[in-house]
Amino acid sequence: MNDYDERFLTRNGLAARQLALLLLEYEPETRLPRVRDFAEELGCGNGTVQAALRLLEEAGAIETAARGHLGTFLVRSDRAILWRLSGLGTLLAAMPLPYSRRYEGLATGLRAAFDDAGTPFAITFMRGAGSRATALMEGKADLVVLSRFAADRLIEEYPEDLAIVVDLGPATYVGAHGVLVREGGSLDSPGLRVAIDHASEDQRMLAELTFGGRVDVEWVECSYMQLPDLLGHNEADATVWNLDEVQGRIGEGVDVRPLGDEVTRDLSLRNSSAVVIGRAGSAAALHAIRQAIDPARVAKLQSEVLRGVRMPSY
Repeated sequence: MNDYDERFLTRNGLAARQLALLLLEYEPETRLPRVRDFAEELGCGNGTVQAALRLLEEAGAIETAARGHLGTFLVRSDRAILWRLSGLGTLLAAMPLPYSRRYEGLATGLRAAFDDAGTPFAITFMRGAGSRATALMEGKADLVVLSRFAADRLIEEYPEDLAIVVDLGPATYVGAHGVLVREGGSLDSPGLRVAIDHASEDQRMLAELTFGGRVDVEWVECSYMQLPDLLGHNEADATVWNLDEVQGRIGEGVDVRPLGDEVTRDLSLRNSSAVVIGRAGSAAALHAIRQAIDPARVAKLQSEVLRGVRMPSY
């Protein structure tokens, strides 16, 4: 360990690490808070903040300029250095399995957005929104990608633990869902066999909203990617499925129909939006992560992957 590294283990150095996290939210050519304001937020003295600012300047993380009565301005910042010094480390995001081109585009967009922001980023793929949320709360992942539909339910259940980092907007998670019906079958038939995957929060909730009001439904458990196969083999009569996967996966013997009433369509719209959630413990860390994600950049690259003009890269 060199002398420079050791200085960041001193009292001033630890304040510099805390200050680095706060400075991630400021763009170049913006006025910084007063030293005493930083000191109050960090719970230290003015001299410690001034020493911390000098350490960050010496590290090449920031450049500031005093402009008289206008205050001190951030002239330049290196987000990669600030991020490293803040101690946030590499962010691990848990995403759905990349079985659709839309998910591949989403992973490509998120990777590029974090790279552009100088933020170390890695992706792990996990099946089931519930499994991903558990990994987040257990500290095995820093971020989780899921639908707005699933995010709303999880945050309602764990309001002190989880928070939305960014909502990427409609059609970023799935294009739409529809009802798959066995050819020759009728949704009005008594004892309707509905295929469901309880590991998939989105599919389960949409299936229960679509068919759960009936008392004569027989639920048939199946892995998400195998749901249409049950219909083709006459082992189930209906299910709800991501229409991104219809082409090339739905063969003869299965009909595709729109979802039902207005309430279900509204929920389906929320289901189509991709949301990134994180742990709610640190407001400063969440804000820094929000600043690192450019939703327009993510959407643009996802669209290019969907149109086939960009190869997925994540």
